[in-house]
Amino acid sequence: MANKVNHDETVVKIIEQCQVGPPPGSVPSTSLPLTFFDLPFLCCPVTCTRIFFYEFPHTTTHFMQTLLPNLKHSLSLTLQHFFPLSSNIVFPPKPQAPHILYSQGDTTLHFIVAESTTNFNNLVCNTPRDVTCMYPFVPELPQTIALQDGTLLIPPMAIQVTVFPNSGFTICINFSHVVTDGKAFHSFIKFWSSLCRSKENNLVALPLHDRDIIQDPNGINPIFLESVWNSPREFIMNPIYNVPNDRVRHRFVLKREQVEILKRLVSTKYQSLLHVSTFVVTCALIWVCKVKSSEDDIKSSGNDEELYLSFWVDCRYLAELKIPLTYFGNCVVNGIVGIKRSKLVGQNGIFEAAVALRSKVKELQSGPYESAETLMSIFSKFATMGHRMTGIAGSPKLDAYESDFGWGKPKLSEVLHVNSPAGVSLSDCRDKEGGIEVGVAFGRAQMQKFNTILEEILADIALHDS
Repeated sequence: MANKVNHDETVVKIIEQCQVGPPPGSVPSTSLPLTFFDLPFLCCPVTCTRIFFYEFPHTTTHFMQTLLPNLKHSLSLTLQHFFPLSSNIVFPPKPQAPHILYSQGDTTLHFIVAESTTNFNNLVCNTPRDVTCMYPFVPELPQTIALQDGTLLIPPMAIQVTVFPNSGFTICINFSHVVTDGKAFHSFIKFWSSLCRSKENNLVALPLHDRDIIQDPNGINPIFLESVWNSPREFIMNPIYNVPNDRVRHRFVLKREQVEILKRLVSTKYQSLLHVSTFVVTCALIWVCKVKSSEDDIKSSGNDEELYLSFWVDCRYLAELKIPLTYFGNCVVNGIVGIKRSKLVGQNGIFEAAVALRSKVKELQSGPYESAETLMSIFSKFATMGHRMTGIAGSPKLDAYESDFGWGKPKLSEVLHVNSPAGVSLSDCRDKEGGIEVGVAFGRAQMQKFNTILEEILADIALHDS
């Protein structure tokens, strides 16, 4: 067995590497075009990474003999329906359009099995941990292949299962956003876990791959294609997975009653807001805490600059577009709100942020096609705004903890590509019904300050509601 990583005293030994695809002959060779929802992510090759921790108090041998065969078999059956994940993203020279290609018997998914002696309980405990501690459990995507005519073949996904003897195991999935957004990805996970758990899936609907459902009345697709063709091919060939070594990751749990109190306070202060969503008040709260936790740098600069929050809205829920919830691919638009720093850190910062966020959400929902037109430009905005931009990843509605492979809910599930102060992840909560897990990554000093500010605000809003 070879050592995959020796990183910060974490040694991971690779036990097996193999390829997993749909059962032979179950899926014909299929090509799927990229829609204007997919194309922008081709120009931003940042991979997405989700890890699930499961308790399993047995030996590695027992795992390899009893559970691993079922994991592989159920994955193969799942890929029969979710075949884009075991395909290639094909990027040919202009004027041919990039697309997803499944070649029968030729395209598969890279699957790694590893073993680690790292303390499993330390990994799942709810204390700040170095962001690098999870890196050994993340599979690398296979290298992009460049054909003689310049066509690029880009594998979209890799999976690593890591066993912690007599403690548990992880399933970590590294994937390209070109092929799937969060909702589609979690439908894949739920389908796979359902098959693994019960031998037949009775819970998750089959995915829909018909790209004709995505209408393009404003002619966005050809404009986006030109942008993709003009992008540096070297940039597209090399997906990025940056792991900073000077930060810690921590997750904070917001209880349902805390969120409800905040919603009532916002609605009371702005009586015109008849309904304020959980998403809006959660993002407003965390944004303010993040900005306040970095106040030392702000005071030294004295700069009252505009700060921005970026988030995504799923278009499958918009009646105007008539896109089924089972559509597999990208189907999200992006919204960005900007507020002066002084307002965010002021007495009404959370309220100001909530009003701005709610207004932007309604704007995106009422004009999804207009919002889609800005998708190609948002990543350049992220780069130019630098430290002033905070991005929201994930959603409590994705139900990450409803992924039971037969050994109960995950002990922990995290979004690993949120590993800098620029990102915040949101998820459902494992143990508290209706609660929200918030994941952030800061330096240790800022993390401690963030925690203190969050606790003070939550205590204050509880007093105001009593």
